[in-house]
Amino acid sequence: MSHIDPTKEIMAVFRDLPSDRPIAMINLLRFRDRADYPTDHPEHGQALTGAEAYRNYGKAAAAPFQRAGGRQIWLGRPELTVIGPADEAWHLAFIAAYPSGEAFVGMLRDPEYRKAVIHRQAAVADSRLIRCEPRGPGTGFGEESPA
Repeated sequence: MSHIDPTKEIMAVFRDLPSDRPIAMINLLRFRDRADYPTDHPEHGQALTGAEAYRNYGKAAAAPFQRAGGRQIWLGRPELTVIGPADEAWHLAFIAAYPSGEAFVGMLRDPEYRKAVIHRQAAVADSRLIRCEPRGPGTGFGEESPA
């Protein structure tokens, strides 16, 4: 089973979390070999790779992402899953930060973003999007800083 878009149920839970504090979103992406655009889309049949379609998504979503106050704080190309299912190999991983959960939801509702997301849907074979509450590093390995 692949995971590309959030369900209505999970978005309801997302909206029940505090919406007025900063959040970080961990993104794990596996691309399709060939982008899968709907037949009525101008990119359909253009033989784009999933990675190329995702780059189109990044360009088209850049302005709504910036308007939401989003910023990419880390990006990497996964090499090996050391702990976890081997079949969950990823092509790209990144962390995006938003000033609030409300800002993220606002981006999702932005009409320009809603047009851009078709590229993501065409590009992605599977993904994970994990909302996190940012915390400062602690004094030891894997520890939170004292309150």
